Amino acid sequence: MASAVFYSSVQPSIFSRTHTPVPISKDFFEEFSHSINCKYYLRSNPCGQKKMVAQVKAALAEATPAPPPASLPRKKLRILVAGAGIGGLVFALAAKRKGFDVVVFEKDISAIRGEGQYRGPIQIQSNALAALEAVDMEVAEEVMKAGCITGDRINGLVDGVSGDWYVKFDTFTPAAERGLPVTRVISRMTLQQILVRAVGEDIIMNGSNVVDFEDDGNKVTVILEDGQRYEGDLLVGADGIWSKVRKSLFGSKDATYSGYTCYTGIADFVPPDIETVGYRVFLGHKQYFVSSDVGAGKMQWYAFYNEPAGGVDGPEGKKERLLKIFGGWCENVIDLILATDEEAILRRDIYDRTPTFTWGRGRVTLLGDSVHAMQPNMGQGGCMAIEDSYQLAMDLDKAWEQSIKSGTPIDVVSCLKSYEKARRIRVAVIHGMARMAAIMASTYKAYLGVGLGPLSFLTKLKIPHPGRVGGRFFIDLAMPLMLSWVLGGNSSNLEGRMPSCRLSDKANDQLRRWFEDDDALERALGGEWFLLPSGESGLQPICLSKDENKPCIIGSSPHTDLPGISIVISLPKVSEVHARISCKDGAFFLTDLQSEHGTWITDNVGRRVRVSPNFPTRLHPSVVIDFGSEKASFRVKVVSTPPDNAAMNEESKLFQAV
Repeated sequence: MASAVFYSSVQPSIFSRTHTPVPISKDFFEEFSHSINCKYYLRSNPCGQKKMVAQVKAALAEATPAPPPASLPRKKLRILVAGAGIGGLVFALAAKRKGFDVVVFEKDISAIRGEGQYRGPIQIQSNALAALEAVDMEVAEEVMKAGCITGDRINGLVDGVSGDWYVKFDTFTPAAERGLPVTRVISRMTLQQILVRAVGEDIIMNGSNVVDFEDDGNKVTVILEDGQRYEGDLLVGADGIWSKVRKSLFGSKDATYSGYTCYTGIADFVPPDIETVGYRVFLGHKQYFVSSDVGAGKMQWYAFYNEPAGGVDGPEGKKERLLKIFGGWCENVIDLILATDEEAILRRDIYDRTPTFTWGRGRVTLLGDSVHAMQPNMGQGGCMAIEDSYQLAMDLDKAWEQSIKSGTPIDVVSCLKSYEKARRIRVAVIHGMARMAAIMASTYKAYLGVGLGPLSFLTKLKIPHPGRVGGRFFIDLAMPLMLSWVLGGNSSNLEGRMPSCRLSDKANDQLRRWFEDDDALERALGGEWFLLPSGESGLQPICLSKDENKPCIIGSSPHTDLPGISIVISLPKVSEVHARISCKDGAFFLTDLQSEHGTWITDNVGRRVRVSPNFPTRLHPSVVIDFGSEKASFRVKVVSTPPDNAAMNEESKLFQAV
């Protein structure tokens, strides 16, 4: 899933969050003391991601190393880092800024290693952005300018079938109250480019794969795949979930399979709620779906499905299988799958590693996924690696200063133990939260009967499941505390960083109202409202008028004598003057005009009711309207752009099938 203070839209429209960004001075922000309360006002300007113009390999070749500050003399401690992923590069940068001699070994810097190739953009939350600021403010500013802000909007959990909100998350307040940057989403490749440039070409040894090491108690020697050997004072294994450094330390041990395979894709798609919603988790039984705005007119999504590891897709392909797995789910999910090309959908099995109290041995330690790889459900995997990097660099710097004062050699072993002690509890708790989030997302049951096999008929009664009701009560109480601790719980440990709020990191003045009022959130939808014909009826889409003085008059023949726009549906059970659809304060209302065969509405959970004559009934996205009979059936849909007829037909057939 670009810092709005640095960007402005070329021209405002419903795509305002996705226009090409235009840079403004990076000095355009203000710092406030930690005690100032940042209110919900001064809407941030549109954001977007910078279009990538070069591969990381090219960025590495062109990188000009930035020397450490002149005030910091070179410290006689050589640090070896295995892996140039996010954690390895941030640590290398932090150590470099502290004046240490650093060498980073990477098998192939031009490729996104391991799981990175599947996950596309990465969420950098407030806690990690603050740690990055403490490491290097200029690099942090560049990352935030290149990212898309999602923390200034509504985020949370919704019912996968109905699309109704279950719980909304406030990720803005915990950041604003502590003077932290608001959560962004940034392309992994862009983030890696920024870090590579900051670390410098002279520090990164590309094409160097660490496969083993030797620790003699005084020095550490890494052994590369080609047999070359390099000596240093300590080794940091940041080589990911399948870490060779970890294997050499503790022996071979399998990662833990989560029970879920994950399909992921990035779609060229702009939902109508792009200005109000950042990301959503769609809940279901043994499956769930996540969507997030990532800027530049794109949406990233993940589809999780409970099945054994090692599965292979059939000849129909991934997209077709996903449409079957999530058949009957809300249109937010279906739209994203339909908007993604088959070749753009990737699949991987989700693994993590159980937290351990021992992160290293002697002069060797681990960092990031190599020691605490976690499931992606909290969006904290990369964030924990960044926090690790800051903590390790800070502890090394303190140990060095202590050695200078005492006149004794730096105690590397004790320093690494201090780093591990400072990190392992927080990491273990967040790791556990990520596992619990997966359990909660995939065991959600909206109604009694879901997942009960022979008793599944109970779902037709629409009796709320007790777990759903109790779970919502618990989450409402626990979520603010959890978010406060996850996003802000490490801020007090960041030395040298002044708590501050950016003008760019202000939310819409309606944000608090959107949290409390679903109706207000729906009224804030952008785009156009359409009635899309269901099935192969041969009917055409109907664009609803937002002009309060020009309602749509539905009937079997033209009627120019009535105020409004005449919509003709020439079908047997459609009355001459059948119904009226009008707009009021951003909401649409349907009124049956005493038609002979009635007007019917089927809501997003399948309940079909007849509209009372001459009484306005509120319309919501995804409901189905039948004018007289199911032959004149239309689905209400809000879109950012007029619907393409071919895509409309495909989508209509899909919803009719389910």
